[in-house]
Amino acid sequence: MFNYHMVLIPAVVALAATLISGPMLIPVLKRLKFGQTIRDEGPKTHLVKNGTPTMGGIILVIGIIVASLLSGKVDGNMLVALFSIIGFGLVGFVDDYIKVVLKRSLGLRAYQKLIGQFVFAFLIVLYQYKTSDYGSSILVPFTDGYYFDMGMLYIPFTVLVVVATVNSVNLTDGLDGLASGVTLIVSVFFVITASMLGYESIAIVCSAVFGACLGFLRFNIYPAKVFMGDTGSMALGGAVAAAAVIMNASLMIPIVGGIYFAESLSVIIQVTSFKLTGKRVFKMSPIHHHFELVGWHETKVVGVFWATSLVLGAVALIAFI
Repeated sequence: MFNYHMVLIPAVVALAATLISGPMLIPVLKRLKFGQTIRDEGPKTHLVKNGTPTMGGIILVIGIIVASLLSGKVDGNMLVALFSIIGFGLVGFVDDYIKVVLKRSLGLRAYQKLIGQFVFAFLIVLYQYKTSDYGSSILVPFTDGYYFDMGMLYIPFTVLVVVATVNSVNLTDGLDGLASGVTLIVSVFFVITASMLGYESIAIVCSAVFGACLGFLRFNIYPAKVFMGDTGSMALGGAVAAAAVIMNASLMIPIVGGIYFAESLSVIIQVTSFKLTGKRVFKMSPIHHHFELVGWHETKVVGVFWATSLVLGAVALIAFI
């Protein structure tokens, strides 16, 4: 049974925590000169964003943790979800720190990032495999609640899903308010489905993600006063991935998180095409930059992607039910 009271309070607490911590942390980031460096090869309209404080994902993580722990419903599932948020957020934080503080523009090397991500993903999936009544089974969309047993393939497959999800959310974070707005919508889907399936603590965490994203948009909407950085995007990816894995619903991510999927797919297509043919399919990838370069204003791209996420969320609910 959907409990509005259960999920409303964490959202409000996370919203309040984010709105309170934001004005305190953003000036600190400015004083420390934790400013974003915009790449020259990106859209020229983004050059004005040079120096905007980054690593604001700390604000998101604070809101989510505070709201979740204050709910009084702490259990193993919640702790694993928070472990995922903090763990992947930590990988992003180290990457941000190297880029922003140590002034090494590429941050962590790709293999270093992937090692950290695969370690956290494996631990989360192993927990689910060992504790869930469904074991190695996953919910198949549009099948009226049918679970398919993947057997030995469950762990490697789900680990890949987690890592892909985290990196896809990271790729989505390229425009003011894009990743936070899309994840806000995705979190509503998981609040509803977690409540319906009886995963109370996961519903609470996702509610906290919703509230934190809503509060963060106060500072991240165009023109952004702060960027979440890899700290925030990977933490949000960890939240989405953990919710799906714990509910054995990892196959729902490409539907409800269709924007994430499209962003990653556009990069894969672009790189593959260029390597094989020397030609680019898009003017720039990820795909949100393509729309900018065909003449859409940044706010239009974000608005259309938000609207698309709403439609995908509705489709995902139909697929789930």
